[in-house]
Amino acid sequence: MTIYPVILCGGSGSRLWPMSRTVYPKQFMALGDGGTLFQETLRRLSDPSLFAAPVVICNEEHRFIVGEQLRQTGITAETILLEPVGRNTAPAAAAAAIHLSERHETQGGGPLMLLAAADHFVGRPERLLEAIRIAKPAAEQGALVTFGIRPTRPDTAYGYIRLGEKLPATPGVHRVERFVEKPSAEIAAQYLQSGEYLWNSGIFLMRAGTFLAELEKFEPAIASGAREAVRERRADLDFWRLADPPFSSIPNKSIDYAVMERTDRAAVVPTEADLGWSDVGSWASLWDVAAHDASGNAISGDVTAIDVSGSYIRGERRLIAALGIRDLVIVDTEDALLVMPRDRTEELRAIVQRLQDSKRSEAVVHRRVYRPWGSYEQVDAGDRFQVKRLIVRPGGQLSLQRHAQRAEHWVVVRGRARVTRGDEVFDLDANQSTYIPVGTVHRLENRSEEPLHLIEVQSGGYLGEDDIERLDDSYGRR
Repeated sequence: MTIYPVILCGGSGSRLWPMSRTVYPKQFMALGDGGTLFQETLRRLSDPSLFAAPVVICNEEHRFIVGEQLRQTGITAETILLEPVGRNTAPAAAAAAIHLSERHETQGGGPLMLLAAADHFVGRPERLLEAIRIAKPAAEQGALVTFGIRPTRPDTAYGYIRLGEKLPATPGVHRVERFVEKPSAEIAAQYLQSGEYLWNSGIFLMRAGTFLAELEKFEPAIASGAREAVRERRADLDFWRLADPPFSSIPNKSIDYAVMERTDRAAVVPTEADLGWSDVGSWASLWDVAAHDASGNAISGDVTAIDVSGSYIRGERRLIAALGIRDLVIVDTEDALLVMPRDRTEELRAIVQRLQDSKRSEAVVHRRVYRPWGSYEQVDAGDRFQVKRLIVRPGGQLSLQRHAQRAEHWVVVRGRARVTRGDEVFDLDANQSTYIPVGTVHRLENRSEEPLHLIEVQSGGYLGEDDIERLDDSYGRR
C-alpha cells in the first residue's frame, strides 16, 4: 500500500528569531547547507517505491512560498490545502485524512498517510525510511504508529513516550505505554537512565479512515468541523481553500491530545539516536545537529573567532568578530542582532512577545519580504518617502493596481521591465526610469528569462502596504 506524505507547514518558529519570523518562518529557510527544512522534508519523503505525491497543508499567507519551493525541488504535490486560520495539528490531520479518503478510497481503513512537520531536521533520512517500512504493516492493520527517538540527554523541551510491549506479528513495533508531557530536568534524567522512554518525534503513520474513526470517538467536533470545511472547500489556482468559518470553529488541539493519548491503537517504532533527528525548536537544538569545529562551535557566515568555544554564531552579511566567549548564541541578520547564553534559548519567546507588544515589525517580517512575483527590501525611509529594492522573478508580474496616497518612481537596475501606466504599455531597460503619479493604474512585469532588479522610490503622505487597490491579480490576491 502506497503512503501519502502529509506535510504540515504551520507554526511561526518564534524560538528561532530573528531568522524565523511570522511571515517567513523557519520551515521555509535553509538553516544548513542544503535546501530549506520544508524542501528537505519533501525530498526525504519522495521515494516512489514507498510514497505517493505529498499533500501539503499551510496557511494562506505562505501559499506562494510553498508553491515556489515545491517548484524548486521538482516535486509536484497531490494537493495544497490552505487553512483559513491555524488550529493545531489534529484539525489539519483530519482535513488531510478526509481529503485523501475521498480521492483514494481503499478497502478497510482507507489510504495510508504519514503526518510529518515541515520544520524537522533528519541527519540520516535513510534510517527514518527504515523505521517507516518497519511501521507500515502495523499501520495497515489499524495501528496509529508514531516514531520515538532514543534520547541522548535529559532534555526538557520534548515530550516523552514510555515503551510498551512488542506488538505480535509486527517486529520492531511496540505498544505505547503512555505519553508524558515535557518533564522537569530531574524526571527527564530518570527517564534517560531507565532506558524505557523515547522522545516523541511528532511523526505519525496511520490509515486515514482509522484515524478519523478514533477522532470521531474522542473529538467529534473536530471531525465534523473538518468534514464541513473539506466539503465546502473551493479551488484557487493550484490550491484548495478549506472553508471558513467551519474550519475556524474547530477546537484547537494537537494530535497527541485529541487522539494519541486516548486511543488503545497507539504504537511506536523506536529509532536510534543516530537518526540525527531534531525538531529544530531552538538555537540550542540547531547547535546540537550542526557541524562543529574543534572547539565545539557551529559557525555560519563571515566569522572570525579567537578563544571561542561551545557557541552558535551565524552572520547574514557583515563580519562578526568574537573573542573569549563561551556557550553563546549570536545571530546577526539584516535588521536584528541576537546575543544570549546557549542554555537560555527556550526563553527567547519572551523577547519576541515584547517586540510584538511594542508593535515592532521585526517580530513579524524580515527586511526582505517575499511575494509570489519575487521580493522587495526596504533600503531607506524618512518623512514622506521610502526606497525599496524590488526583484521580480522571470515571468512574474505585480498586480494591476493604483494608490490613493502615494506616487512612485521606478529605476531599472538590471533586466528589462514591461510597464503598464494608465493607457501606455512600454519597456524599460537598465538605467531607464518612469514615474507613476498618484491614482494612476499601473503594473510591472518581467517577461524575460532573467530576474528584474529595480529601485522604487515612493513619495506621499502615507506609504503603508495597505494603500493598494488591486484591479487584477494573477495570483488571486484581493
